[in-house]
Amino acid sequence: MYKTLNYEKKENIGLLTINRPQKLNAISNELIKELKQLLDEVENDDELRVLVVTGAGDKAFVAGADINELVDRDARLGRKVSRERQEIFSRIENLFVPVIAAVNGYALGGGLELALACSIRVCSEKAQFGAPEVKLGIIPGDGGTQRLPRLVGVGRAMEMILTGDFIDAQEAYRIGLVNKVLPHQELMEKAMELAKKIASRPPLAVKYAKEAVNRSQEGDTASGFALESYLHALTCTTEDKKEGVAAFLEKRKGRFKGK
Repeated sequence: MYKTLNYEKKENIGLLTINRPQKLNAISNELIKELKQLLDEVENDDELRVLVVTGAGDKAFVAGADINELVDRDARLGRKVSRERQEIFSRIENLFVPVIAAVNGYALGGGLELALACSIRVCSEKAQFGAPEVKLGIIPGDGGTQRLPRLVGVGRAMEMILTGDFIDAQEAYRIGLVNKVLPHQELMEKAMELAKKIASRPPLAVKYAKEAVNRSQEGDTASGFALESYLHALTCTTEDKKEGVAAFLEKRKGRFKGK
């Protein structure tokens, strides 16, 4: 169905693989078009609990944009492409389920920005991260100047973006860019284990918790507290809350329905 993506579901976990290994999974216009279509499908899947994103092959998660398509990008086209990709990555960031980036190699430029849009990032010990756009005479355009400082701090983000230098997996972990660094051969196994753990939690609680944490990066603290309180109150009305409390008191595993 898709030329640049592979998508499969394992029970209630979706696995999305960026599939252009011959181009180090670089983001092309065709890939963005297919990603839009896939998100339309995913957003209407009520059974989905977690989405895992990775890259095909052993070398790259996503090694930036397709440079061949950058050659003819002028101001008008640059604005159009940037806004379109910002919108796509924001849809991933605000998806109703958590999204785990399993970074198996290079995550550069748009690849870094895709990883930043995910809820959680785990990576292989072979992974490398970078925002090399400045070396091409441009700046990040898919959300990197906004999401990276919020995650790792202004100073570290400024250094990465202004130098264009790459950092390795251990440095990415040290500065808080990734949650875990894993042996390369264990990356997908561990990423799926994490996905299964989250998928086992009450779906509505996970959904609203993700929304509250995402919104914590916007506006003032008082507004964040108010949203948290309202979402907490909403979860108190669910069947899953009743089941969760009952299961705890009865010392058994909860059976959650997402209601």
